[in-house]
Amino acid sequence: MTRTGIAAALNDLIFNRDLTVEEAADRHFTPEYRQRTDGEWADRAGFIEHITHVRAVVADGHVVVHEELYDGSKYADRHTAHITKKDGSTVRMEVYVFADLAPDGRFDRIEETTLMLEGSEADRTIGSARS
Repeated sequence: MTRTGIAAALNDLIFNRDLTVEEAADRHFTPEYRQRTDGEWADRAGFIEHITHVRAVVADGHVVVHEELYDGSKYADRHTAHITKKDGSTVRMEVYVFADLAPDGRFDRIEETTLMLEGSEADRTIGSARS
C-alpha cells in the first residue's frame, strides 16, 4: 500500500496543472471521501467543486508540512499553505489535519481546522469547503 500525504495531495489538487481536479482527487481520495473544515462538512462532489474554485484563483504556491504522523489507518499533520493568487495577493494558512486512510492508502475522511496567518477575510474560502 502506498499512502498519500497532505503535501502530495494538495500539490496535485491545486498546483499540478498537468492533472485535472478529478484525476488528482482519484489519486488521493476515495469515492466516499468526506471532509469537515472549520465545522463545515463537504462530500466528495462538494470538495471537488471547492478545489475547482481554488484552482481558478490560485496562480502558484507550496505546502510546508511541519509535523506528520501515520498510525495504521490514521493520519495527522500540521502544515502551512503558501498561496499566491492570480491578482498578486498572498494567503498563508496554518492547517491542523486528522484523517482516516482507506486500505489502499487514499484519504477517506479529513477533519481540519484552519488558522489564517496572512490574507483577507474573503480568502478564508480558499481553506474551507465554503467557496
